[in-house]
Amino acid sequence: MDLFAYDFMIRALIGALVIGLAAPALGIYLVQRRLSLIGDGIGHVALTGVGVGLLLHHSPVISAVIVSAIGAVGIELIRQRGRTSGDLALALLFYGGIAGGVVLVGLSDDSSNANLMQYLFGSLITTSPEDLVVIIVLGVAVLLAMTVFRPALFAISNDEEYARVSGLPVRTLNLLMAVTTAVTVTIAMRTVGLLLVSALMVVPVAAAQQVTRGFRSTMALAMVIGLGAAAAGVAVSAEIDTAPGATTVILALAVFVALSVGVGVVRALRRRAASQPREVEPPDVVLQS
Repeated sequence: MDLFAYDFMIRALIGALVIGLAAPALGIYLVQRRLSLIGDGIGHVALTGVGVGLLLHHSPVISAVIVSAIGAVGIELIRQRGRTSGDLALALLFYGGIAGGVVLVGLSDDSSNANLMQYLFGSLITTSPEDLVVIIVLGVAVLLAMTVFRPALFAISNDEEYARVSGLPVRTLNLLMAVTTAVTVTIAMRTVGLLLVSALMVVPVAAAQQVTRGFRSTMALAMVIGLGAAAAGVAVSAEIDTAPGATTVILALAVFVALSVGVGVVRALRRRAASQPREVEPPDVVLQS
């Protein structure tokens, strides 16, 4: 039976492909800035937005986008202006977001465990046409922002002080990164869930870094890996009846392991070849009378 003959599977595949492209495109900047786990923190805040949407009987996706964006901007402003360090601000994001989300979901009319689990671990097959439109629009917006502003974002990711001296609007760019991270986390909750969203941002980038050296090539390969893992994750999960989000992450991790092992084997072979003694022709013998 062809599962992709059903509309909900087509919507699931399209949504997964959009996230598979957008998440690594943003994730490479987060990895460069050593903020690989920020997606988890914003994911917890997005759970509060889901609770708000369920409580007010509005779209949880839209409310999660708004709440997580506000939370991400607030954390960025605290980091820039206050005395709170980045890791402490991230911890506040974690605890406040998850606590608020659990309370609000519990107060809503639809507070079943199944409803909460589909946001925590993803539930692509429940993606409605309206949700798909939101995912596509916001996903394309993230892709455009990450590609159009790539030189400036690359500059602040490597050396923020140098970027500021060079005249770049560092604060605006940091806020852009915060908002796009919140948007990506929120639209990805349908694909891999809020608890696994950071994996789709980070793992394809980590896999691409095993075989590439330049920033542009790493970004392109990470997007290809994310796209392939998302498509394969939907197809494999449909065949073996597993969670699409977890399957996608496992496949991306499998690519990372395969590339890491492959690169290690190639390097070992090269070292072995270089250490082997070579036959050297003896020097010419000059007879002196």
